Order: sequence, then structure tokens, then C-alpha cells
Amino acid sequence: MSTRQHNARPSKVQTQFGETAVRIFAANERMNQMLLEHLDPAAWRAKPQGKVRTIAAIFTHVHNVRAKWVRLTAPHLKVPRQLNRVHATLEEVRAGLAESAARCEEMLGEALGEDGGRIEEFRRDGWARPWPVGVEMLCYMLAHEAHHRGQVCMLAHQLGFPLPNELTSGMWSWEKLL
Repeated sequence: MSTRQHNARPSKVQTQFGETAVRIFAANERMNQMLLEHLDPAAWRAKPQGKVRTIAAIFTHVHNVRAKWVRLTAPHLKVPRQLNRVHATLEEVRAGLAESAARCEEMLGEALGEDGGRIEEFRRDGWARPWPVGVEMLCYMLAHEAHHRGQVCMLAHQLGFPLPNELTSGMWSWEKLL
């Protein structure tokens, strides 16, 4: 049950928060796209030692989880199709991530912004208890993606495909990404 008042006009702070959440998630997606743009193509399917996902599998997972968030939280939006972690190409994943990011931005805008009210709960997984929409929703989504970006950066280095300093520094220059 949401604590949101549906017949009350959204506050200026709520409207600004929704717009900011959309911009922040868009910056998050630019980081993913920058990383993929600078990734050596040979690293895409390189097999790490042990029971570790490939970079292709990690980014496919990020896309597929986003699709799940949209399907469970905002099923009225067009749900992006799932990608196969074994067969998806770098180009397919880049396009898929762009599409799933756009749907997540729509979802965040509806949940947290001026249009609030249509989305009352964030469902991150079928087994997890839903949360009321709010700052926790955005933080969870960003933390999930940052975790996997960190895995990819570390894995690329370990596999012998270090990323350029301009990229790793650029991912911290949010003011340029917003």
C-alpha cells in the first residue's frame, strides 16, 4: 500500500525529483554505453577462469533485469525483449540496453514525477516484497548497475584488456554526463 495521495497535486519537490531521477538514470546508461564503446571486442566473449560470467553475460543480465523491472513494475509500458547471454552480440546488447534504459526512464518518470500515481510499487523481482516508489527504487537500480559495471571493469583488466584512463575517469565526471 502506497502512502502517496493520488488526489493531491504533486509538489514541486516531487516533480523535480522525478525529472532528476530520469536524468540520473540516463547518465547511468551513458556510462554503460561508454564502457561498451571502449571495450576491446575480444573481451566480449573472453572466458574468465572459474565460475565467472563473461562480460557479454554480465551486460545481458543488466538488460534482462531492467526488462523484468519494467514487466513487474510498469507492465503498461512496452517491455523490452530478453536477450540471450550466450548468443547476443555487442551491438545487440548496446541496442537492448538503450531500449531498456528508455523504458526504465519512463518508469521512473511515471513513478517519481509529476505523473506519479500510476505506479505505486517497485517490484524488483517476483520473490521480493514490493517497495513503495521513492528514492529507494532509484538507489537500488543504480546500485545494481554500478555493481555490474565494476565487475566488467575489473574483469576486462584481469583478462588482459585494460580500459583507457579517459573512460575510467570519465565515468566519475557525472557533471559531463547529466
